[in-house]
Amino acid sequence: MQKRNATVAVIGAGDYIGGEIAKKFAAEGFTVFAGRRDGAKLEPLVKEIEASGGSIMARTLDARKEDEVAAFLNDADTHAPLEVCIFNVGANVNFPILETTDRVFRKVWEMACWAGFLAGRESARLMVPHGRGNIFFTGATASLRGGSGFAAFASAKFGLRAVAQSMARELGPKNIHVAHLIIDSGVDTAWVRERREQLWGKEALDNPDLLMPPASVAASYWQLYQQPRSAWTFELEIRPFGEKW
Repeated sequence: MQKRNATVAVIGAGDYIGGEIAKKFAAEGFTVFAGRRDGAKLEPLVKEIEASGGSIMARTLDARKEDEVAAFLNDADTHAPLEVCIFNVGANVNFPILETTDRVFRKVWEMACWAGFLAGRESARLMVPHGRGNIFFTGATASLRGGSGFAAFASAKFGLRAVAQSMARELGPKNIHVAHLIIDSGVDTAWVRERREQLWGKEALDNPDLLMPPASVAASYWQLYQQPRSAWTFELEIRPFGEKW
């Protein structure tokens, strides 16, 4: 493994997609700064990356708090130039509209949209003086269309997409690649498997080609990072070949 003088910040380094992103970039020589709301849950990820010869700094991080996000990203940039920031906070909830409280709606917006704005702005603040950088956002099917029961989640994801698009147009000429990755399928996580089984029975889990492995999402982020600036993608949609769309 060739070490790079660069850091990647993963905001929302959960057990599945975020963890796989961290492992992929660590394997490519980046120092990973991984943040999630309960930092103690990052211990298995730290052990795995370090056992493989990688470098990772794990932090407790509430991505909705401006001062915490700024400090987290500043620490990453102080360690080595911040090369990549990936915003991967999840806030997927499903409630009928009459059961969607104002608290739920606001909380989902804070997690999926407001926090993404903070991550993007503060990483841009550090990258612009460097004259380069990459800011990537995790989107979902709900980034493009609202589904029944997803008023809170879809509105937040619509908003995050707009933030990313505006940033891409503003920061692209400054050599900062901003991209929005739409995951148009269920990801193979314990929560998704449980929900599918509840809705459609155990047979819904029989076809492995209908769920996306988290490592495949991480691979897509790595592909975005490797793009030459003469052919940058703003929006990348990914789905398993068995997914209907």
